[in-house]
Parts: sequence; structure tokens; C-alpha cells
Amino acid sequence: MARPIGPRRVPRYPDEFKLQAVKLSSVAGVKVGDVAEALGIHPWMLSKWRTQASKGLIKARTSMPVELRAPKAREMDAYARLKKSHALLKEEHEILKKFIWFSSEQKRTDSNS
Repeated sequence: MARPIGPRRVPRYPDEFKLQAVKLSSVAGVKVGDVAEALGIHPWMLSKWRTQASKGLIKARTSMPVELRAPKAREMDAYARLKKSHALLKEEHEILKKFIWFSSEQKRTDSNS
């Protein structure tokens, strides 16, 4: 696939979105990387927003109340297990794809036709 010509478009996020992301990432027991992944942004961007919010550079125009509850340890453990299981399944899938490719290549070279 060819790279697009011209400057890459970077999405602009409203300050309210940034502040909600910062609030979500500041909940005890929640990792910045997990919040960033859930929101579809890069963890570096979320860290940058956290720094800007602590310096007071990001301000919401309207006060949007965000009710946050701290995740329970049981929920966080279940999430970690699911994430680990998903990574293992993805790895197994890649191995199976390579095996199928290898066996089909071997059949192609073994045939005399």
C-alpha cells in the first residue's frame, strides 16, 4: 500500500474530551496505557494531556460532571486475565497462519505437475 502524499492529518480533540481522559487515567488501579487504548489514542498523547492539565493549560468551557468509580481489584484482575488470554490467542492464530502457509508451500513444491 502506498503512503499518502502530503501532510498527515492529526485529529483535534476538544478540551472536554482531554479532561475526561485525564480524569479516567487518574483513577487508582487504572493504567494510562489501558485508558489510551480504550479511547483509541497513543499513551504518549494522554501523558502529554495529563502534564498540560496539571499545569492548568487545558480548561473545559463547560463543566461536565464525570462520575468515576474506582474499579474493584477483582475487575482489574479479570481484565488483566482477559487481556493476557487475548494476546495468547492472537499469537496462536499467527502460528497457525504460518503453519498453513508453510504446508501449502511444501505441497506446491512436492507436486510433479
